[in-house]
Amino acid sequence: MAVEPTGAVRPSFDLKSAQLPVLSVVLRDTDVRALVDDLAARLADDPDFFDNDPVLIDLSHVREAGSEIDFAVLVEALRSHRTVPVAVCGGSDRQMAAARALGLVAAPDAAPVRRAAPEIQEVIREVAVVHEVPAPLADAVIVDKPLRSGQRVYAKGTDIVVLSMVSYGAEVIADGNVHVYAPLRGRAVAGARGNTGARIFSTCMEAQLLSIAGIYRTIETDLPADVAGKPAKVRLEGEKIIIEPV
Repeated sequence: MAVEPTGAVRPSFDLKSAQLPVLSVVLRDTDVRALVDDLAARLADDPDFFDNDPVLIDLSHVREAGSEIDFAVLVEALRSHRTVPVAVCGGSDRQMAAARALGLVAAPDAAPVRRAAPEIQEVIREVAVVHEVPAPLADAVIVDKPLRSGQRVYAKGTDIVVLSMVSYGAEVIADGNVHVYAPLRGRAVAGARGNTGARIFSTCMEAQLLSIAGIYRTIETDLPADVAGKPAKVRLEGEKIIIEPV
């Protein structure tokens, strides 16, 4: 414990709240062995895809399942692919207890997305066309240097604007929109805190991974010819990532 010149005692540390982006792994089945095989197949061509990313395991789709989840195998599989499982959410009392026994923290369930009535949604779609390519927020985080593999930049509560290349293995994250006025070859995450209206824009779309509001799409096959290496925008439609030419 340190002492200020005035004689006042200065504490050796502070406690502050922090909000960090995490990768959400949403289980669709309780068969963990199948997940292990699928994960290995998905990452076979890119074993270094993750870089010790923190992981939240979402059990909301399997909470009513009668079969048990082998959390020990699940956690070990995630760790073997350079992720760090830290929390679990959405499970039944039995599932959450089993996960906590392995040291995972119980996280709050994600708030449901409010959806307007169909007739209101149609009006929203018509109005949204006017703002198809929104301007970056005034307080957006500006990055004017190339981002190399392993580098990550997070724009908390705002947009991120990148004026140089995002290399393969680099990552740009924003609570708002992601604007890349250069080749986007790494990972782009928009709406990191659940904003389903967030979008991703690039003047040269070659992304390794795209995500909006926790919905991820890895580019395992070539992009369509009308967007590959060209100006493109990315939006969320339900739970599907849509990539369109600008």
